[in-house]
Amino acid sequence: MCVLPLWGSSEHVVQTKPSPLTVVVTGASGYIGSAFVRYLLQQGRYVLRLVTHSDPDRTLVGNDVSTYLVKDFCEASQWEEVLRGADIVVHLAGRAHMLKERASESAQQYYQPNVQATAVLGEMALKHGVGRFVFVSSVGVNGNRTPVNAPFRESDNPHPHNAYAHSKLAAEQKLLYLAKSGRMEVVIVRPPLVYGVDAPGNFGLLKRAVLRSWPLPLGAIDNRRSLVALDNLVDFLAICMTHPNAANQTFLVSDGEDISTSGLIREMSRAAGVSCRLLPVPIWMLGVVCVFAGKARTINGLCDNLQVDISKARSMLGWSSLVTPIEGVRRAMLGVRNNEANR
Repeated sequence: MCVLPLWGSSEHVVQTKPSPLTVVVTGASGYIGSAFVRYLLQQGRYVLRLVTHSDPDRTLVGNDVSTYLVKDFCEASQWEEVLRGADIVVHLAGRAHMLKERASESAQQYYQPNVQATAVLGEMALKHGVGRFVFVSSVGVNGNRTPVNAPFRESDNPHPHNAYAHSKLAAEQKLLYLAKSGRMEVVIVRPPLVYGVDAPGNFGLLKRAVLRSWPLPLGAIDNRRSLVALDNLVDFLAICMTHPNAANQTFLVSDGEDISTSGLIREMSRAAGVSCRLLPVPIWMLGVVCVFAGKARTINGLCDNLQVDISKARSMLGWSSLVTPIEGVRRAMLGVRNNEANR
C-alpha cells in the first residue's frame, strides 16, 4: 500500500494502489511545467508521464519518466495510452495570456486550447479512472484589480476581465461538472503573476529593463500586488496532488507577502547588483502615454492593485511558502533554479 503524509497532521492517508503514484503532467516542457517536473523528480516518489505538444525538454529524464508527444489535445484517442493506469493528472498546458494580442481574435484563439482541450482531457481521465485532476487556472477568473487591502477570495463571484480569463473559468466549470460524478476529484489553483528564472510577461520585461539599467518611469507607483515565486507554486501544486483536504476545492496561491511594483523593481535591482533607476512620473501621465502607445493593458498590470487572500490554502492544507519574495526575486534575477539552490 502507498502511505502518504497528511500535511499539517500526524495522520496518514492510505492509498488503495501500490506505490508509487503515476502522475501525468501536461505542458511539461513549459515555464511552469518544467519546473514542476524537476520538483517531482527531486521527490523521487512518482512515476511521471510528461505530455507536450512540441519538442520535449531533454533535461527532464529519469528511470520513472516517460514522455508523450500529443499533437492534438482535443483528440480523445491520443490520451488513451497516456492515461491508462494513471492516478493523478496535473494540467498545465494551454494557451497562455499574451501581452500582444488582438482582442477581436483572442476569444476564438483561447477556446480550443483552454476549454475544449481541458474538457476532453477531463473526460478521458474520468474514463480511465484517474483519481484526481489538478488544474492550473488563473487569478484572472476573479478579476484584474482589487481595492487596497480587499483581496480576492475563492468565495468571490467570478469576474473574468478578458478572453483568457473567460476561457479559464469555462474550463474550471467543465471540470467541476465532471467532479459531480464522484469518481474523480478536481483541484483548481488560481495563481497570480508567476515569477522566476526565464519568466515571461511583465516580470520578464522588467527583468530585462533592470539588468540593462534602463530608467523606468514607475517610481510613483505605490500599489499592492500578490505574486507567487515559481518555487512556491510548484510546491503548492505537489501538495494539491495528494492532500485529502484539497479534493474538489479551489485555491488562490501567492507568496503571502504583497509588494508594490516600485518595491519589486528595487528588490530586483538589489538582487542583480545594479543601480535602480526609477523616475517618479505621475501615474496619470503614464496612463495617457500608454493609451496612445497602445500599451494600456501593460500599464494596468503594473499600476493596479491585485491582492489575493491565501488563508484557505494555509488553513485547509497547512501550506506555507518555501521562499520569501526577497529570496524568490534573488533566484529569479541570478538564474537560480530550485534544484540548484538545494544542492
